[in-house]
Amino acid sequence: MNKLAVVTGGTKGIGRAIIERFAAAGFDIATCARKEADLNELKSTIESKHPVKVTPFVADMSNKDHIQAFAKIVMQLPQPVEVLVNNAGYFIPGSVLDEADGALESMINTNLYSAYHLSRLLVPSMRARQSGHVFNMCSIASIMAYPNGGSYAISKFALLGFSKVLREELKTHGVRVTSVLPGATLTASWDGVDLPDERLMKPEDVAETIFSAYSISKRSVVEEILIRPQLGDL
Repeated sequence: MNKLAVVTGGTKGIGRAIIERFAAAGFDIATCARKEADLNELKSTIESKHPVKVTPFVADMSNKDHIQAFAKIVMQLPQPVEVLVNNAGYFIPGSVLDEADGALESMINTNLYSAYHLSRLLVPSMRARQSGHVFNMCSIASIMAYPNGGSYAISKFALLGFSKVLREELKTHGVRVTSVLPGATLTASWDGVDLPDERLMKPEDVAETIFSAYSISKRSVVEEILIRPQLGDL
């Protein structure tokens, strides 16, 4: 039976690249996103290329009820979760004093609480089995405030804190936890920006780095992955 990787926000960008990489290695996939059409396209494409099964689920990961419903589907699958990638998140530019009311709550719900609630549902079985790997998709914004970062940076600082706590709680239980801090990556977040593609990282580079961190001996853990464009931050 194939191993199982769970990736939230998996139809585009880094999430999509992660799914492509793990599916190429023979992992079955469970993923969620808000648009059913995107999920259906992903399932069709991945299953046509690799001998794996993709379980898609329509969910808004800022909604706790949706998170719980997704976790229920995952827990009904025939194999345990080997890899959990808490990737769902989004960015609204703005400054703390001037951004729209509710921006902080919205990004905390999606960028932090989705990882918190899903981990609380899926990771206990990893702990019981003494096996598994959790990746939390943080950001350069988790360690460095920058102009127009606003509440996005706050949410990503918090996600890195959550990831560090989870690492401490699980290290004696055989479960590895890795915080992933990518810099500017060529995804939909950068649509319309007047920059050459070469100035941004490829999503596939982030995915390959994550897969490499998973692939090393279980005697070791890559606690943090900090990956930037060759020419530095934007």
